[in-house]
Amino acid sequence: MNNSEPAKPRFTLSFGRVALLLAALIAVVAVGITQYRKYKSADPETSTDSSAPAGPVADVATMIASLEKRLQSNPNDAEGWNMLGWSYYSTGRYADSAAAYRHAIDIDPKNATYWSALGEVEVLSGPGGITPKATEAFGKALAIDPKDFRARYFMGVKKDQDGKHQEAIDDWIALVQEAPAGAPWEDAVRDLIDKASKEHKIDVAGRVPPKRVAPMADVGGGMGGMPVTGSGAQVATDGIPGPSAGDMQAAAGMTTGQQNEMIAGMVGRLAARLKANPKDGDGWIRLMRARMVLNDPAAARQALADGKAAFAGDKAELARLDEAAKALGVQ
Repeated sequence: MNNSEPAKPRFTLSFGRVALLLAALIAVVAVGITQYRKYKSADPETSTDSSAPAGPVADVATMIASLEKRLQSNPNDAEGWNMLGWSYYSTGRYADSAAAYRHAIDIDPKNATYWSALGEVEVLSGPGGITPKATEAFGKALAIDPKDFRARYFMGVKKDQDGKHQEAIDDWIALVQEAPAGAPWEDAVRDLIDKASKEHKIDVAGRVPPKRVAPMADVGGGMGGMPVTGSGAQVATDGIPGPSAGDMQAAAGMTTGQQNEMIAGMVGRLAARLKANPKDGDGWIRLMRARMVLNDPAAARQALADGKAAFAGDKAELARLDEAAKALGVQ
């Protein structure tokens, strides 16, 4: 190896990939459903469209069909393309998602949220780590809005990937310092700071502020400033146990498939916790969401059944579980 070339970090690519997989579990469906409702209600034609999702919760498949129909007649609707990009993203159709976000950007190239959303899709559809296309998209987002949370988070992962661990941690700490109270992604970023600082022996004592808790009705602030609903679909995955230091060290030598198995193991620990303490409605919602992200709808349906069994007779909690299940496409 060329002596003038910095040594490639032994651990960061796998570390970053696990961090990205965990980030993908955070409130994806809840955020999109809320944004769709706002988009639908803001547009008179869309709000009266009989094919648009109705009722308190819209399933993603119906949302996709409605948006595709809407955009056929109004292809210059940037926000419609943005919502379609999210809808494809949430169902794992990354190539279609990227194409939809690019349509939105062609119409409104000065929208930072569209650029950072495109960057996220490029990351999660790539081989691991922050790809050049993703880096370019995040750079565009930050040039428009230096405060874009999603772009800042992933650019921190890029710095860690490149061996700039102190700078990455500084970026993530700044995110936590500026996080809206109750932001659903805050716990994941805090966990990442903790693990990265321990792995690279960087002292963060006194630098990470205490967590602020917002009332449930005020919880918001998804990645990119997108709010989360106050219903059963609101609960993010902060209850999923993160990887231990040993887990992260082991990930350094893992294949992609093995890393995915490790993520599944974290979800399994959540399932075990719920078996021991089934009276945790938020936990069952998180488990359903995690199972769907891992493309295991049968396990998600079982989580719903187990959760409803635990709350038999509790009409309010049963309704909340059903609402979350519909939002996630479980039923």
